[in-house]
Amino acid sequence: MSGSYMLIHIGYDIEYELPSTAEAFFALSIHPSRWNCVRKKECLRIDPHVPIGSFNDTFGNYCGRATLPAGIVRFTNDAIVEDDGLPDPINRSARQLKVNELPPAVLQFLLSSRYCEVDGELLQVAWGLFGSTQEGWERVQAICDFVHRRLRFDYNQARATRTALEAYREGVGVCRDFMHLAITFCRCMNIPARYATGYLGDICVPPVPFPMDFSAWFEVFLEDRWWTFDARHNERRVGRILMATGRDAADVALSTIFGQHRVAKFKVWTDELNEMPQSNESSMLLDAV
Repeated sequence: MSGSYMLIHIGYDIEYELPSTAEAFFALSIHPSRWNCVRKKECLRIDPHVPIGSFNDTFGNYCGRATLPAGIVRFTNDAIVEDDGLPDPINRSARQLKVNELPPAVLQFLLSSRYCEVDGELLQVAWGLFGSTQEGWERVQAICDFVHRRLRFDYNQARATRTALEAYREGVGVCRDFMHLAITFCRCMNIPARYATGYLGDICVPPVPFPMDFSAWFEVFLEDRWWTFDARHNERRVGRILMATGRDAADVALSTIFGQHRVAKFKVWTDELNEMPQSNESSMLLDAV
């Protein structure tokens, strides 16, 4: 189904093993910008049961916090979201603003961050590669095209500490590395760019032979709004459901646990539904939703 109303069933089942009690906060909920599309409310649960607090971080993401007990701790969530069924929008005439025209809140997305080194080698590389391209949409697309060709996707080569510069030099990575390199090139060219994470299933595309995972993409500020780009897939996709945005992956970690832990189970689902299922179950949601 494409270009028409659709329902998407999303959720996860994640387990952590902790040797001792630890504090945690997490960005595991749908972004507030998509709350009006929710048709079956999220039901985030932690087992064993612990109280869940909530807060909005500095980027406007809706986050939870909890004290986790020692042992196996299970996070589960399940929801249904309505989507317009349309691919990511395109506006090839979207204008790149001068730095002095940008809204103050956007300026931070021009600067270096944990995984995106704007100052240094990549600044010179970016201007050498993209300095003669047309400003605005076409320049961002040229960056996506280059990164898509430059990096080879390989789950087995994932590394949590890899930066944009290292991805450029090594020529390999996972979705976050594709986005970090594209974001860095955009910032080098004075285009505000931010990291995004959320659900992206194989809707309207051939399925891939990998376990379902949360996905990364990025957004750039052109003209008067943020626009979605994806340097890994390098095509307009259907059914993205945003969870969080930030300067890079460090700002949108799914969970931050202040103590030793390991991931014991990780399952994510994003499936198109033909109709709304009938259920008498009541569902709970984090306080603010």
